[in-house]
Amino acid sequence: MTPPRDAPRFALNPARRLFAVSSVALLGLAACKEQQRPPRPAPVVSTMTVSKGPLPFVVNANGEIEPNRTVAVQSLVSGMLTRVAIAEGDEVGQGQVLFQIDPRPFRAELDRLKSTLARDQVTLVRARGDSVRFAELAKDGYVTRQQLDQTFAEASALAATVAAGQASLERARLDLENTTIKAPISGRTGQITLRVGSLVRAQADPPLLTINELQPVLVRFTVPEQAFEEMRRRSGLDKALSVDIVPNVGDSARKITGTLTFIDNAVDRATGTVLLKARVPNADRALWPGQFVSVGLELTVDQDAITVPSEAVVTTSNGAFVYLVENGKAKRVAVKVGRPAGTLVKLDSGLVGGEQIIIEGQNRLQDGAKVELRSALSTARPSGTSGGAKDALKKRGASK
Repeated sequence: MTPPRDAPRFALNPARRLFAVSSVALLGLAACKEQQRPPRPAPVVSTMTVSKGPLPFVVNANGEIEPNRTVAVQSLVSGMLTRVAIAEGDEVGQGQVLFQIDPRPFRAELDRLKSTLARDQVTLVRARGDSVRFAELAKDGYVTRQQLDQTFAEASALAATVAAGQASLERARLDLENTTIKAPISGRTGQITLRVGSLVRAQADPPLLTINELQPVLVRFTVPEQAFEEMRRRSGLDKALSVDIVPNVGDSARKITGTLTFIDNAVDRATGTVLLKARVPNADRALWPGQFVSVGLELTVDQDAITVPSEAVVTTSNGAFVYLVENGKAKRVAVKVGRPAGTLVKLDSGLVGGEQIIIEGQNRLQDGAKVELRSALSTARPSGTSGGAKDALKKRGASK
């Protein structure tokens, strides 16, 4: 029997079979090839103009308010407290009566010493008269030399007794005056520790009360040794520098001005700082002893300083640089960073002022890359961008 003539001849040819399989595979790959991705949009950045102008050199520190003068009032005599002439927290003036101690024992002692002194004075007068008479009698030989010397010795001893009595009398008079306790300075009183009827002991702790002078007050603060050296270099040690004080609690926008009045004569080696004090008039009593404040000590003003936001500066191991916008592209510029000034930093070199600097989005940039300003976002769909991506860009621009 012969095979049927309609059987496929190429099925018996391996070369033709391989060509057919390869053609089918190529057609399948062409059909499954992904569409080409759209180009990535330019990074969106925020910019600002580099400023140039005067920049104060300010040393910032934490400070504490203390009274200009403070006095712990104590009694100089012991006795019963018979009167409290003020209330706690009163404003008192210098010389105002604060307390009264029972003066009767001290007045009696003063009267006794007065009588004793009067008696001794009379005795001294008689002894001096006897000395004069004995001296005349000694010339005629009626008294011996020994009797004359004894008379002069008794007169000298009585004179010393009178002098001691006068001193005791002055001390008793002073003690009697000290039974009335007066304010040594003007200021505000604190807590009173004893009440009427209490026994007051001389110079005992705790004191009867404490008076703080609140007009003016002092601001105590420390600066690092490096800042102190900068202060010496720029302003010296004898210039009355201005100090700005901002309370840590309350109206933080309010600034109170004082004057630097004290610089310690040594660096504290334990902390590496120098103690400074500023005096504030405190006419409105805005500052209170023990209150913590922020202090700004202005040394000098740098004219024509170039300043940029601190977040605009990118720091690497090879140095610092910023990105500028020129002709729609990012340009990397190396800079030398100077001192900080709040949220800004001073640039010692690299920029001249007036440039458009990128302050946000620079972490996605490269030198020469195209950028799009945030305020100039187009409402049209970018080429090759889907509608969802366009809406996301619009939302980002609106949120900024």
